[in-house]
Amino acid sequence: MPAVPTPIPLSKTAARRLWLRAQRLDSEAPFGTGPEAVAAAVAHLGYVQIDTINVIERCHHHILFSRIPAYRRADLRQAQSADKTVFEYWTHALAYVPSQDFRYFVPAMRRYRREGHRWLQTVKPEDSRKVLRLIRQGGALTIRDIDDDVLREKDHAWASRKPSKRALQLGFYEGVLTVSGRDGMLKTYDLTTRHFGWDRLPKGATEREIAAYLLDRGLRAQGIVSLDSLCHLDAQRKADVRRIIESRVRRGELVPVALEGAGKQEHWAMPAALEEPVEIDPARVHILSPFDPLIIQRKRTKAIFDYTHLFEAYVPKEKRQLGYFALPVLVGEEIVAALDLKTDRQNGKLLMQKWSWVGTGRAARGAVRKDLKRQIEDELHRFQRFQLGD
Repeated sequence: MPAVPTPIPLSKTAARRLWLRAQRLDSEAPFGTGPEAVAAAVAHLGYVQIDTINVIERCHHHILFSRIPAYRRADLRQAQSADKTVFEYWTHALAYVPSQDFRYFVPAMRRYRREGHRWLQTVKPEDSRKVLRLIRQGGALTIRDIDDDVLREKDHAWASRKPSKRALQLGFYEGVLTVSGRDGMLKTYDLTTRHFGWDRLPKGATEREIAAYLLDRGLRAQGIVSLDSLCHLDAQRKADVRRIIESRVRRGELVPVALEGAGKQEHWAMPAALEEPVEIDPARVHILSPFDPLIIQRKRTKAIFDYTHLFEAYVPKEKRQLGYFALPVLVGEEIVAALDLKTDRQNGKLLMQKWSWVGTGRAARGAVRKDLKRQIEDELHRFQRFQLGD
């Protein structure tokens, strides 16, 4: 057996820069503009999370805005509904995913068809047949287009009283239906094959191909990876992914990395990524979503940025530290503040609920903090224009 390479020491500072470069938060407009930029950003990141909270703009728009300065909401609509370069499906959460990656999700779709979905066990076959008949005969529709349901009691706080809504959701997970468009959180469903112009769904990827896909996606968007970061909320795939990693290490395509402060947790990177110098502009400011890929894996963010983000939307008001929907603020390569903002759309204002200094920002005093505040306020003006724009 060949000897296992000695892990290469990597400081948190170096890991931070690698991750920022991989996330494309180190340059002004890395993906260009327009719907093509949306497609390129989603393809590079691998997924862009969707969420319903809208005290400010919903996170899928926010994440794209952080990497596409000229981003417009219509660009995402174009990419999803007309160009069809992105589609919605479940990763670790509901997300926009590159359409070119569809085959990696087909096995999950087929599994739901065979075994059902644990959240949708109460869907009756006749309700599924009903919504499919309506869509086949009348074209794409929203739940508002179905007005003859016999309403039933909710079995969950987030559930619908309309049986047809749950039937549409099940068809979505099974891959029979896809979300062909959105108006806010109102989804339009169509037959997947009709939306994409296919005779049938693409051939599904094998388990080994899915493991390699997860590894390649992580290396592209994270720079330095661990099994936890690659298989976020998908622990059952760790064994398959580890086998791919070990194979690539033996071929010299990956090298083990000893991340400062990570203890026994293993990390890996591509040799070229470690050799390429990364410089981060200390004046660049990003007001990030709490669902941003840089933030959503809380343990990883803590390990590399020394910052634990508190998501307190479901915490009682009196127990909140940062606020209902605090947004981490990245200045250069440090997370220095968390801003609890709210968009007052009726009066055309972005409201500051609470400003918290964190990390380096908390320790900074005098002229340093004053300069940080000025930089952040400059970005807040741009952020407000995005919040109130079309």
